[in-house]
Amino acid sequence: MRLAFTQYIKRLSDAELEGKQLDKRDDQVANLRLILAALGAGVAWFWYSGSLAVGWLFVPVVLFVGFIVLHRRLLSERRVADRKRAYYKNGVDRLSDEWSGCGASGKRYLDLDHEYAADLDLFGVGSLFQLVNGARTQLGEDRLAEWLCSAADRDTIIERQGAVARLRDELELREELALLAVNGGFGEPARPDEADDADIDSGELRDEFDSSLLVSWSGRGAQRSGQVPRAIAVVISICTLIAGAGALAFDWSWYPALVGFALALALQLYFKSEILATMQDMNEAGKGLHTLSQVLEIMQRQKFDDPYLDRIVQRLRVDGLPPSQQVARLAKLIAYLNDSTRNQLFIPVGIVLGLPLHLTHALDTWRMTVGREIPTWLEAVGDFEATLSLSRFAFERPTYPFPTIAIGPLVLEAKGLGHPLLSRSDCVANDLSLGGEQRLLMVSGSNMSGKSTLLRTIGINTVLAQMGAPVCAQKMALTPFQVATAMRVSDSLQDGQSLFFAVLSRLKRVVDLTQSETVLFLLDEILQGTNSHDRRIGAEAVIRSLLDKEALGLVTTHDLSLTQIASTLPNVANVHFMDKIEDGEMTFDYQLRDGTLKKSNAIELMRLVGLDV
Repeated sequence: MRLAFTQYIKRLSDAELEGKQLDKRDDQVANLRLILAALGAGVAWFWYSGSLAVGWLFVPVVLFVGFIVLHRRLLSERRVADRKRAYYKNGVDRLSDEWSGCGASGKRYLDLDHEYAADLDLFGVGSLFQLVNGARTQLGEDRLAEWLCSAADRDTIIERQGAVARLRDELELREELALLAVNGGFGEPARPDEADDADIDSGELRDEFDSSLLVSWSGRGAQRSGQVPRAIAVVISICTLIAGAGALAFDWSWYPALVGFALALALQLYFKSEILATMQDMNEAGKGLHTLSQVLEIMQRQKFDDPYLDRIVQRLRVDGLPPSQQVARLAKLIAYLNDSTRNQLFIPVGIVLGLPLHLTHALDTWRMTVGREIPTWLEAVGDFEATLSLSRFAFERPTYPFPTIAIGPLVLEAKGLGHPLLSRSDCVANDLSLGGEQRLLMVSGSNMSGKSTLLRTIGINTVLAQMGAPVCAQKMALTPFQVATAMRVSDSLQDGQSLFFAVLSRLKRVVDLTQSETVLFLLDEILQGTNSHDRRIGAEAVIRSLLDKEALGLVTTHDLSLTQIASTLPNVANVHFMDKIEDGEMTFDYQLRDGTLKKSNAIELMRLVGLDV
């Protein structure tokens, strides 16, 4: 981690120094523009007084325009420096355990009905997604969210581990993607100086690109207007231009040119519905294409000696123009169509040239010839960016090992297992062993002693392991599992559900999963919301059902009567967390111990908060 921190600090310092130098140059150029403006005013005065020829006016004008171009270039470079500064500042914050709230939270991916996402803090502020995500487009974020929510098979996990290890030190590649400019909409590239400062500082500089809209559009059938209307449009355009040129140069009548314009307008109006339908599709499907083309261009340049990465890049190998140029061409066609129908200054030219009709046909042709490749290209971008996100996580957590993905009997073993979302100063590691003769751990302990955190630690590291990422442990080995949790369960006034009914519903889902999956279950305070007698009987029945289906897992409880289940069922062991109360203060060491907790702290807690017990 020290290496990553050192590199980030150096690059952050370089970006800040570059920004200061660009600010200084920007001030110099601004001062020169003022001098040139004053010089131009003086030249204009001498010309007006008859002391200078009119040609002298061009000198300050040309110089002033040149400095405007230079100033815009400096602004563009300044924005790149700002993005670089924000990128490495966010990296330093992650390494300093101050990353919560920085970057995309992934809240839109949170499904409260998912088997484990809500319980394990996969999405939202301070989530695993926010920590790991380094995608430049929404395609990469979508794929990363998909990997978080569904485990890969063993071969895929091992291949991803190799790919992540291969990309771990590719700092320049990740920076190149991170510094791409945002998209301006309708396929137009945004100027770097148009980015919002708040977006840069928050690390949220990315495109909201809904790939499903582009895939849907690219997969439709032909909607072409045909060759005849386009040929008629060309004839009308030529005649109108000749008539207009004659009216300007040879004093012809303007009447033929106006008739030609009216005919061109009538032809566009005749195909209005087709043109408007294409524009409506492109307003949504065309967002983010500029950034997508840049990401594709970067991917096309890569050569990897890794089979997983090589297969991703091979999806971009096509005959003819490469994907980056094809997508860039699509973005330009959309931009031209937008200008020819929405730019008030350009609309008359567009009508005379029949551009809306020609561009609609060109977009349809692009879709028919290239559109079938779009899903493959988008999948490649998503896989590539998600893998890069994991590689950044691995680079920033160099002590995290890749887990061993075992074959054979079910196993989940870990040494020094910690929670990756906790700061290093707060993270307490524990050892864990499940499998063989020990398939369930009954975890007892007082309130706040660490039982729920242990479950989340196991669950979130299992998720990391099964997406191909390194884990927060000294070492870890596991067979692939379907993770299933019942932890943050609450009642629902709107749905008319009591807490106990909600608990039962969640447990039923966990048990049902064992019918078709190899399940790792994590049940927190099992059957809370009912009396101790019914909880004891019900908990044993649920646990017996899960063990009969060859599942592994942990169950936590502060009801010490449930720890007796270990004496009635095989393959169950008791473990516990302890607390101490000294001088009126309660402390925890969060260390997992064998055996059963012998006391409860509830009464002491009540006394500590001032209740008369």
